[in-house]
Amino acid sequence: MKVAFLGTGLMGLPMAQRLLAADIQLVAYNRTPEKLAPLQASGAEIATHPRHAIRAAECVILMLTNAPAIYNVLLSDTAWQTLEGRTIIQMGTITPTESQEIRDAVLGGGGEYLEAPVLGSILEAKAGKLSVMVGAEPKQYERHLKLLQNFGTEPLLIGPVGSAAALKLALNQLIASLTTSFALSLAFVQRQGVDVGVFMQILRDSPLYAPTFDKKLQQMLDGNYADPNFPTKHLLKDTELFISEAKSQSLDLSSIKGVRQILQTAVKMSFADDDYSSLFSVIKEWGEAIGE
Repeated sequence: MKVAFLGTGLMGLPMAQRLLAADIQLVAYNRTPEKLAPLQASGAEIATHPRHAIRAAECVILMLTNAPAIYNVLLSDTAWQTLEGRTIIQMGTITPTESQEIRDAVLGGGGEYLEAPVLGSILEAKAGKLSVMVGAEPKQYERHLKLLQNFGTEPLLIGPVGSAAALKLALNQLIASLTTSFALSLAFVQRQGVDVGVFMQILRDSPLYAPTFDKKLQQMLDGNYADPNFPTKHLLKDTELFISEAKSQSLDLSSIKGVRQILQTAVKMSFADDDYSSLFSVIKEWGEAIGE
């Protein structure tokens, strides 16, 4: 089977490299061609237009920024006409509604569609240890399980298309909220003169602890958010997607709207392309900036 991989950014690149390492024929496309150089050096075929990649493959994996990018790359007039007989696996973070609408468009073009968003960082992507959540019919899941196992050892069937997209948004909401809460507590104990080492010792021994706290701690203490696994702008995008989808679910969204405001401020403070732990700087400095 030949696979087309569309979108080779921070996560897409190591995921595509996993396929090459498994001796899977790969044709790759990215809207920024320079990002394709490592794949080309490893033996991937490079496409200059999405339709060329789609036409050359039986299966098309999408790791694109958002739904508008998917429509532009996959569902433009020229690309849509090449979908017949192809399987589309959407692995980025979009809303359940968007995923279902894209499924309908793919089916209308004679293709097959399933979603398989992933949870994890660049390190997990390189190691093939991502959590892969699949929204598909059981037979689709079974047919594509071996391919998806290149990204994570135990891809899990969540339910029909839309269910995996919803779960991914729920988890990313937790990333945003957990990190914001930890950053606030860290800033508070610092201002109160409490030793950060003691704070972390107590926290690690408690049911409140989450490993992500230690992963982000040093970046926050150093104020160095370079070389991101997950940029602030992407977490803001996912938070906005969560809010837009959750509005119809009769949920109180006050807490996550507050997180969104912090992320928006981080982007305005030029942290858009830095690691999302940069929200610590917003929490620590914003009060001073507005005179609180």
